[in-house]
Amino acid sequence: QVHLVESGGGLVQAGGSLRLSCAASGRIFSINAMGWYRQAPGKQRELVAAIRSGFRTNYADSVKGRFTISRDYGKNTVYLQMNSLKPEDTAVYYCNGEILDSDYLRGDYWGQGTQVTVSS
Repeated sequence: QVHLVESGGGLVQAGGSLRLSCAASGRIFSINAMGWYRQAPGKQRELVAAIRSGFRTNYADSVKGRFTISRDYGKNTVYLQMNSLKPEDTAVYYCNGEILDSDYLRGDYWGQGTQVTVSS
């Protein structure tokens, strides 16, 4: 089994910052990519940012210049530093991992989600 556990969500005023963390654990052989998605009420889940092997990153246009994704390979952890937050960033944020487990089976894993609320 592979597990992803997020932390760091909360309530913040517009213009503030939050840092999300997501730790992967379990029977992991390797991690191809990790990323953050978000889902606001009544909207589809959307990619926020992702980081792949070799530290290649990509961001949604709406967060470029404000959010930074990073990864600690030794800890199997991915972070999302969110600055200059806006009310429209309010959503449940989900961690995602493309992971090869110890049986060499490739899977797409999700965390339980963490709420981020930005007040105006």
